[in-house]
Amino acid sequence: MNSTAPATAVRPTPVKAPDMVKPKHKGSAVLFKSPVLERLTHTHIALPVSIFLITALVSLYYGLTNGFIGGASAFGLFLAGWFMFTFVEYAMHRYLYHIPATTSKRVKFQYTMHGVHHEFPKDKTRLAMPPIITVFVASLLFFMFRFLFGSNSFGVLAGFTFGYALYLFVHYAIHAYAPPKNFLKVWWHHHAQHHYRQDEIAFGVSTTIWDHIIGTMPDKKVNDQ
Repeated sequence: MNSTAPATAVRPTPVKAPDMVKPKHKGSAVLFKSPVLERLTHTHIALPVSIFLITALVSLYYGLTNGFIGGASAFGLFLAGWFMFTFVEYAMHRYLYHIPATTSKRVKFQYTMHGVHHEFPKDKTRLAMPPIITVFVASLLFFMFRFLFGSNSFGVLAGFTFGYALYLFVHYAIHAYAPPKNFLKVWWHHHAQHHYRQDEIAFGVSTTIWDHIIGTMPDKKVNDQ
């Protein structure tokens, strides 16, 4: 008979869901052990914004000069692409970035994708995708839209990527600068509700339209507390 006592099982430390982490206003998280991968998670906001703006301008110019889209239709397609982006922005933020952290893998995925931003909301270098991923996304969008919309894709892509650039700029401004004393303050206030009071609402960043439509606007009673 083996008299050796059975080893005590070591219970893993429970992982806190990223959205529940208390925001830190200084510092930056380390996501990868590899210095190369870690460096690729940081970027200056001007790079991804410029890439998407250039994509929008080139797409619109190419479509117009090569006869794929006309003046009036180009404007309409541009607005359609922009409007499409506002919904994608909302849906991605709500359903992908805030995916329920029910398993350790989901916790890690959510933290890497978005939870790190909730923990370090003032980290200016992690407010956008790095350039290499931005170029990949812009290229993927082109092929997707070309397949879905044919020649109209040049107008739709221009509006979509313009909306993406605007979102990145607005998101950066909200976290990097004090709120302005004018009507633009609504953007700052809306996003602050998401970060500091109710992370299950206020998913729109560049616009609040889908929060109004779907019903995820901040609760005024909570705001007044």
